[in-house]
Amino acid sequence: MKKRLAFLTAIAVTATTLLTGCGGSVGAPTKESPVTLKIGVSTGESDPRNVAAELFAAEIEEKTEGAIKAQVYPSGELGGDSDLISKLSLNTGEVDIVITDASNFANYEPKMGISALPFLFEDFDMAWEFMDSDIEAEAESNLPSKNMRVLAHYCNGFRCVTNSKKSIETPSDMSGMLIRTPENPIIMATMSALGANPQPLSFSELYDALAKGNYDAQENPIPVIYNNNLYEVQTYLSVTNHIYSGMCFTIRENVWQSFTDEQKEIVETAAKNSADVNRNTNREQTQSLISALKEQGMVISTPNLDPFKEATESVITANASSYGDLIDKLNTWRDKH
Repeated sequence: MKKRLAFLTAIAVTATTLLTGCGGSVGAPTKESPVTLKIGVSTGESDPRNVAAELFAAEIEEKTEGAIKAQVYPSGELGGDSDLISKLSLNTGEVDIVITDASNFANYEPKMGISALPFLFEDFDMAWEFMDSDIEAEAESNLPSKNMRVLAHYCNGFRCVTNSKKSIETPSDMSGMLIRTPENPIIMATMSALGANPQPLSFSELYDALAKGNYDAQENPIPVIYNNNLYEVQTYLSVTNHIYSGMCFTIRENVWQSFTDEQKEIVETAAKNSADVNRNTNREQTQSLISALKEQGMVISTPNLDPFKEATESVITANASSYGDLIDKLNTWRDKH
């Protein structure tokens, strides 16, 4: 009898956990029993994703009349990107929304790496169209079973290489260079294909690691480089645009399911509205911050990208099996563009 009682108690606790949203409330949030969503971001307050997330927070609080609020935690306060995703999946309650690169989810769903294959997109419009396509939606389709749901797609920009050693004009210039990457298999494979030595590190630790000389190089989009002051600890910027960094605005599935249908519509619409602001801000900053980085003393190079594309073709073929028929759909999609 005692064993059966313990068993039933365990089931009850589990059920309560799954039904409980942010703030410890059971069922849909109300003005009398509101919830505050914790949004985890790895980059600093001035980063376009943080600015847009604040707009999201303001919109949902207004539209739900205070039943649902949000608090943005920048600079890795709640953990690095891989930690944040893990906390969503494990339902720890420490974070409710994560805004991070789509391919950072590849350790949970390999198909999520497809948007980060090297040199896929010619420009922002092409990249955004893909991120909003049925192909990306199919890649994301299994995430709810892992307690994660993508509501919108932010933009982090096209990734470029910086380093403290020399100007990078060809892949051979990267040979043996110790480069920090996120814990992201596609980005690491791309850096290896270019001859560098990739070693993952949380973004919140990157500035100090570069300042101490623990790494020669890193790769990130131009707005990230500028807004997080990486020009203070790196001298050379090569505009390689090797990978587009499309970001997923991702909410805990069990929190999502605690909302009413009306609340879901409000939250998803606010996520998409904030994504539009984020995208436009990122494009504008990508164009404008090159000159600002020059003013800060960075040496800027724009190498011929053909050798870089050739060197990374193996990344696409080596990972094709991870994507199943999505790779064929991707190739058909690209042929139309």
